[in-house]
Amino acid sequence: MGQTYKATGINLKNMPFGETDCLVTVLTSEWGIVRAVAPGARKQKSRLRGRVEPFVVNELLIVQGRSLDKIIQADTLESYPRLSRDLGKLTASQYLAELVLAVGLSEQAQTELYDVFNEHLRRISEITQSSPGAILSRLTHGTFHILALAGLAPQVHHCCLTGRSLKGQDRIQFSFEAGGAIAPEPLDPTQAVPQSSTRPRIDRYLNPKELQLLQKLTAADLDDLNDPPEAPSFETSWLRVEKVLRDYSQYHLDKTIRSATLLDTLYVTEF
Repeated sequence: MGQTYKATGINLKNMPFGETDCLVTVLTSEWGIVRAVAPGARKQKSRLRGRVEPFVVNELLIVQGRSLDKIIQADTLESYPRLSRDLGKLTASQYLAELVLAVGLSEQAQTELYDVFNEHLRRISEITQSSPGAILSRLTHGTFHILALAGLAPQVHHCCLTGRSLKGQDRIQFSFEAGGAIAPEPLDPTQAVPQSSTRPRIDRYLNPKELQLLQKLTAADLDDLNDPPEAPSFETSWLRVEKVLRDYSQYHLDKTIRSATLLDTLYVTEF
């Protein structure tokens, strides 16, 4: 038998493995991304059955294997049952889980990523009024924080090319290649501006409201956003900001966020 180790982790996904087993992908605080088999977890009376579901937090006892590790004990610390009862919340959580899988590392501590992911799952779970604006704002906030931990968050307070503040600017440009927002016109004519032939590709144009929302994502919490969550302008703005950040994430991670397809089905048709 291989070496046994302990870990505290939150399940990101699972899939059938063999006749009765389950292959679980877990984000652990101590060891990062762990993929392990849960023996017999698909049996009706298995003690592991409910503990390998997505977004369940467990204290795990795992045995190292040659190709795959094996979960031999799981004690549940926390779960988020309200996520599975609301398709919008569940989709947003799966979206964040895909980002965690894209940026998370294996065989090394991922304490900050574990804490941030857990915190944003909790915030999504605790949404009382499950409106598109409420879910999209929390999803986008979590996305930004996960990108920040990976060193990939876009620059949204200052121009990527000149370092100038973006306050008071209209029709801000946004470039995936440059890494964020770009001021379209120099505030000070004496400052050097890159020639058009060297300027990066512009992927989006942001209105003042969208830039404001992107800037608020850098904070630990989302404060009052002036518009009530049920206001059409609130929901439409968050929908556009989510799409900008999604495309930016896919560009830098070189991965498609599959859950976004369902997100579009749920919300795009509403606007």
